[in-house]
Amino acid sequence: MAYQSINPYSNEVLKTYPDATDAELEQALAAGDKLYHQWRNDPVSTRAPYLKKVADLLRAEKQELATIMTKEMGKLLSEAEGEVDLCASIVDYYADHAVELLKPVPLKTDAGNAYYAKQATGVIFAVEPWNFPLYQIVRVFAPNFMVGNPMILKHASNTPGSAVAFDKLVQKAGAPAGSFKNLFVSYDQVAKAIADPRITGVALTGSERGGSSVAKVAGENLKKSTMELGGNDAFIVLDDADFDSVKKVSPQARLYNAGQVCTSSKRFIVTAKYYDEFLENLKAGFAAVKPGDPLDKETTLAPLSSQRAKEKLVDQVKKAVAAGAKVYYGNEPIDLPGQFFPPTILTDVTKDNPIYNEEMFGPVAVVYKVENDAEAIALANDSSYGLGGSVFSTDPRHAAYVAEQIETGMSFVNSGWLSLPELPFGGVKNSGYGRELSDLGLNAFVNEHLVINATDK
Repeated sequence: MAYQSINPYSNEVLKTYPDATDAELEQALAAGDKLYHQWRNDPVSTRAPYLKKVADLLRAEKQELATIMTKEMGKLLSEAEGEVDLCASIVDYYADHAVELLKPVPLKTDAGNAYYAKQATGVIFAVEPWNFPLYQIVRVFAPNFMVGNPMILKHASNTPGSAVAFDKLVQKAGAPAGSFKNLFVSYDQVAKAIADPRITGVALTGSERGGSSVAKVAGENLKKSTMELGGNDAFIVLDDADFDSVKKVSPQARLYNAGQVCTSSKRFIVTAKYYDEFLENLKAGFAAVKPGDPLDKETTLAPLSSQRAKEKLVDQVKKAVAAGAKVYYGNEPIDLPGQFFPPTILTDVTKDNPIYNEEMFGPVAVVYKVENDAEAIALANDSSYGLGGSVFSTDPRHAAYVAEQIETGMSFVNSGWLSLPELPFGGVKNSGYGRELSDLGLNAFVNEHLVINATDK
C-alpha cells in the first residue's frame, strides 16, 4: 500500500512514506500491551495531565497542523483550523470529565453490596479515514487514553502527514511510550494485528466495504468493534418550517468539506409548499461558491480529496442522469487543475435509479418533493443508511415527533449536522454500530466488571 501525500489542488506529490515492517508492528503491540498492564494499576487522574498537554499543543500548533491537512486532503484552511479547535475541545472534555465518568456504578440488588467497575481492556486498533485527518484520530484516542487503552493507528493512505504530525504531538506532550502509535501498515498487517491477542478492540470509520472487511476479521477473532460507515442523510423541510432558517443552513449543510462528510445532508426532502423556492435558494447558494486554492482565505469551494474520489463522483452522476435524473444545476467542469467537482443539484431521482441508495461523497445534492409528513418520513427511511439527518419545523413537538420516526442515529432539529465532545456520534443500519464521543464513546471499550459481596446485605 502506497502512503503518499498528494496535494489535490496542485496534484503535486508532497511526500511518500515507507510501509511499516512486521517488526515495527510487533514493537507497537508489545509497547502498548506493556503500558496497558501498567495503567491498570494507575488512577485515571494520572493520565489527565498528558491529555491537557495534548490540547495545549493542538492549539499552539494549529496553523501548522491545519496547513498539513489542507495540503494533503484539500479542505479549506478555515475548515482545517476549525477541525484542530474541535480536536482540542474533545481532548479537554475527556481530560476534565473522565475521572467522574469512569467511577464505579453502584447497583441495587437484594443479593448484597454490588457495583461494576469500569476498567480498561487492552490495546485498541483504529482504522481511520482521510476526510477529517485529525478529528477522526482524536475521537478514538482521547477517551481510550483516559480509560487506559493504548491505541495503534492505521490511517488513510492519502493523509499520512497528518498521522505523523499527531504521533509527534503525542510524543511531545510526554505521553508514556506505547500510548499511541501510527503505523503505515498493509491490509494483511491490519488483519494480523486484529488477530493478535494483545488487541482487544477495533474502531473503524470508513466505507461499508472497509467496515465489513475489518468487522469480519474482528468477529472471527472475538474482538469488540465499533463501526461508523457513512450515510445518506435526509434534510427534511416540513410545512411549518422557518424558511429563512432553511435558506441559511441548506447550502452549507451540503458543501462543507466539499461535501465529503458522512453526516452532511445529501437527500433534501421538501414539502410541495417550499419545493420550488428551496431549489432556487439552493442553486443560489451553490452558484455563489468560489473554487480555488484551499490555502487562500478567499476560496470557498475546495477540491475533492483525490483523483479517485473525483472519478467516482463523476461516474455516479453520469449513472444518475442516464437513469432519468435531471440536472437542475451544476455538473459543468471547473477550469482548474485540481480535483474539483462543481456543486450540483439533481432532481427526479426515482427508486430504480442506481444512485437512489448510494452515498455520494462530494458536493451533489438530491432534492425530492413530498406532500406531507408521512411521505417525508417514508422517503427518509427508505435507505440502507441511518447515520444522521435534519428536520426543520417551528414547532418543537412536531419536529421531535418527525425526528424520532426517522431510522437514524442522530437527528438535528433546525440545524445542519454538528459535532461536540459531549454528544454521542454514530448510526444504525449500514451506517454502522457503536458510538464515539460523550460518555458512550468513553465506555466503548471498557470492561464493566461486576463486583458483589453477597455476605454484605
